[in-house]
Amino acid sequence: MTAELPTTLQYTAEHEWVDDASPATIGITSVAADALGDIVFLELPTVGATVEQGAVIGEIESTKSVSELFSPVSGTVTEVNQAAVDDPSVVNSDPFGAGWLLKVDVTSTGPVMTAEEYRALNP
Repeated sequence: MTAELPTTLQYTAEHEWVDDASPATIGITSVAADALGDIVFLELPTVGATVEQGAVIGEIESTKSVSELFSPVSGTVTEVNQAAVDDPSVVNSDPFGAGWLLKVDVTSTGPVMTAEEYRALNP
């Protein structure tokens, strides 16, 4: 694994992360960013959209493939990272920081893992 996983975040088996702030910030892990290769396009939900835990909420296109983005939470989108939409490479270079994807006013959280549990699945 190329980057240390922040222990303050929670993770999904589909390689998304979420924090416990309000609103919650969502992104993809360094494992996903590395596997995708150079990310060239992001399709994200719009502000005000309702997202459901486990549902597809967007797509991430790289030079290798197109992957679906799944929501780790249910709620309403309050912000989209326009800087990442404009320059998707920031998701590769800083997936846990400037490469965050969206913020959601959470109504419920789905099954998530600690960094240690996620690391065990993705050695």
